[in-house]
Amino acid sequence: MGVLVSLVLDLIIGGVCGLIAGKIMGSEGSILRNVILGIIGGVVGGVVFRLLGFAVAGILGSLISGVVGACLVIWLARLITKR
Repeated sequence: MGVLVSLVLDLIIGGVCGLIAGKIMGSEGSILRNVILGIIGGVVGGVVFRLLGFAVAGILGSLISGVVGACLVIWLARLITKR
């Protein structure tokens, strides 16, 4: 796969992760906010999973780590904004 296709796929997966995490966490933020948090959460989830010794492979692995990371990001955002 080309670099551009991989980047677009990562952004789409991150956006889906943000939407799923927003539903799990009961986030009342906008869809755009959840998508952005999902993209950031995808990176966070990948780092956390690697630190814990888990390998993330394929789209399903990316979705799982992205949702976990997005939930962490939403939780941290709530701590910072005191919501």
